[in-house]
Amino acid sequence: MSDAIKHECGISIIRLLKPLEYYKEKYGTAFYGVNKMYLMMEKQHNRGQDGAGFASIKLDMDAGERFMSRVRSSEQQPIQDIFAQINDRINASLKENPEYVDDVAMQKKHIPYIGELLLGHVRYGTFGKNSIESVHPFLRQNNWMHRNLIVAGNFNMTNVNELFDNLVQLGQHPKEMADTVTVMEKIGHFLDDEVAKLYKQIKKQGYNKLEASPLIAERLKVHKILRRAAKNFDGGYAMAGLLGHGDAFVLRDPSGIRPAYHYQDDEIVVVASERPAIQTVFNVPFDKVEELDPGHAIIIKKNGDTSVRQILEPKERKACSFERIYFSRGSDKEIYKERKELGKLLFPQILSSIDNDIKNTVFSYIPNTAETSFFGMVIEAQNYLNKKKEEQILSIGSKITSEELHDILKVRPRIEKVAIKDAKLRTFITQDSSRDDLVTHIYDISYGSVQKGDNLVIIDDSIVRGTTLKKSILRILDRLSPKKIIVVSSAPQIRYPDCYGIDMAKLEDFIAFKAALQLHKDKGTMNLVEDIYKKCLGQVESKDSDVINYVRDFYAPFTADEISLKIGELLSPIEIKAEVEILYQNIENLHQACPKNLGDWYFTGEYPTAGGNRVVNRAFINFFEGKNERAY
Repeated sequence: MSDAIKHECGISIIRLLKPLEYYKEKYGTAFYGVNKMYLMMEKQHNRGQDGAGFASIKLDMDAGERFMSRVRSSEQQPIQDIFAQINDRINASLKENPEYVDDVAMQKKHIPYIGELLLGHVRYGTFGKNSIESVHPFLRQNNWMHRNLIVAGNFNMTNVNELFDNLVQLGQHPKEMADTVTVMEKIGHFLDDEVAKLYKQIKKQGYNKLEASPLIAERLKVHKILRRAAKNFDGGYAMAGLLGHGDAFVLRDPSGIRPAYHYQDDEIVVVASERPAIQTVFNVPFDKVEELDPGHAIIIKKNGDTSVRQILEPKERKACSFERIYFSRGSDKEIYKERKELGKLLFPQILSSIDNDIKNTVFSYIPNTAETSFFGMVIEAQNYLNKKKEEQILSIGSKITSEELHDILKVRPRIEKVAIKDAKLRTFITQDSSRDDLVTHIYDISYGSVQKGDNLVIIDDSIVRGTTLKKSILRILDRLSPKKIIVVSSAPQIRYPDCYGIDMAKLEDFIAFKAALQLHKDKGTMNLVEDIYKKCLGQVESKDSDVINYVRDFYAPFTADEISLKIGELLSPIEIKAEVEILYQNIENLHQACPKNLGDWYFTGEYPTAGGNRVVNRAFINFFEGKNERAY
């Protein structure tokens, strides 16, 4: 992607099912879980580089012994930072107490972070704050072991105001109106309530307070707590939680917007945002890693019993397709195949744009996430040429000469690595003219890769804002003197804001929106834009379930091709000599390529939750009123 977009987060839970001594004997270290968590987080670093956090719980500790540990970082390399801190603590303890080296029981008792239950989180901040206070996991402490709650997640709630008010009505005073804090406190409230009810029941059965604690932990129904807490959640989420006594859970939203996968054997239970992370770290095949169903939670009890329970009624599956195109780890078997298919399906449009002139066309891609789509596009180009060659050979028949055959067979797609992403330049100069010159050089080119007068087809995974394309990529590509530059997006036009965890909140940032707005101005239809504003304004007080996405009317007068043509005009620098054309994937091809991930609200405005329609209308109101603020 040419424009950097902050997005997503990644979660990992590891539950060791054997005593720590088992891992010491088999793998040579009682720190097996910590080491594996480091790898799990590193293998998901694509999902978050603004912060990282780690928490652990030790099972069956005596009163007065520390059983929970947490470390967080918002440093430049947060994963390395937190594990450096962990290793320093472990190594210092072993140096001071050499008798601990081979004594697992003493390690567990005295050294932090060495526990049976581990939680890791990598964070991408969606709205600015990258302070340590914003880094997961979040902790809710209590002297009752089972009332301690640690929460981390990959999520964003559209109705955080409503959830906050729910807590206030319950008599609480939340410290912050942030979705993570609000979600944690809501789960915490029902956890407290369930614990109180169980205590009363157990007390009636004749047990004293000391005897009650382990019985509460044993009888606690995590699925019941989650059902009550998640009842009003509106958003996309994969939410992980640890309870102080040793229960754990991961809950996925009913539409399956955010991903979650799990694996279990006789040694471990592991849950993560990315399937390949589990496959690689634990060396397990694709089919052994299961996807957590939408609206379900995987619940791991303190005794190790693991179950998948339905928490909320699953809705139509709307797993995020944009996540497949760009955000997810491309080593996943299904994602790799889907990205290739996206490139393949674009080829007919490309062929039309170059007037079938493959001989004088160079094919390339924007590093690095578009590379797989590029492979798919090239394969389809080769298939096209093979068919043409076959037709030519058959038309000549047995009279074909060796020279003729050679001339036909030597034609192949011209594949070059044209664009090279340089080390990121620090644009510290504030003067616009100087700054723009620096931005221009974020990408470099392979001189000699394109002949003067060639068509240059270059594929990107998506074109969202188009800023880097205009200020850097197109200018630098023009130096190769191509006749025509065709920039191809493997994703459709991004027209609508996200509200489920990806930093694409403002309509006016999108080049597709800018293009449609310019078309309204060109055609003298700005009165329609004002009408849409009034319709959005008229729904501000409506219930989310009654709200209609009127922003779709903004794009309705224009075809996708008209908008693409205007995008090409807007992104073409004034001084550029080559003709510029922008091609986008269509919605039908997107669904064909990603059949299991039909969440396409970025492109169609069909939000999977009611809160999405409220958010997109608010985003339009903000645009029309000139307010530079988030829509939720």
